[in-house]
Parts: sequence; C-alpha cells; structure tokens
Amino acid sequence: MSDTVQLLETALQVLAPEHLDIQDDSALHAGHAGAKGGGGHYTLTIVSARFAGLGRVQRHRLIYQTLGELMTSRVHALAIRALTPEEL
Repeated sequence: MSDTVQLLETALQVLAPEHLDIQDDSALHAGHAGAKGGGGHYTLTIVSARFAGLGRVQRHRLIYQTLGELMTSRVHALAIRALTPEEL
C-alpha cells in the first residue's frame, strides 16, 4: 500500500466509514500530463451513514473537504463512489 493511500485512509476515518476501499490507478496513467510521472490517480469507494440525506455533489464536496490539502498535494484525479449503508 502506498503512502498516499494510507494518508487518504487515515483522513477519511473522520467520516466513520463502514466500508472503505482505495485503489491506486496511477500506473494506468503514467506519462499523463500533470500527473507527475503517472502518480496521483485513485478510485475511492466509501460507505458511510454520514452521507444520508446528501446528494452526490454534496457527498463529493464532503470528501474533498475531508481530504483537504491531500487533494492538491497528492491527488491528481479521484473517482468517487460514495454510498450510505442502505444503498449497498
């Protein structure tokens, strides 16, 4: 597991996830402009009761806010699947 994945997992614990999976897709994007040698591409699946009553955009904003500085320093692209436990 990469350092960035560990940092993302740690930061997202504040959302009390029931399920959390972060996939590092960086190798698929090597040479992509702006990706610093292919780094920083991730796919996130997170299940949390904190998303109840929130729309898709609001859930993504909550995740971006939670990740804060990591979004500008370590993450180039983040694909998000954010669900409540009832939506599984």
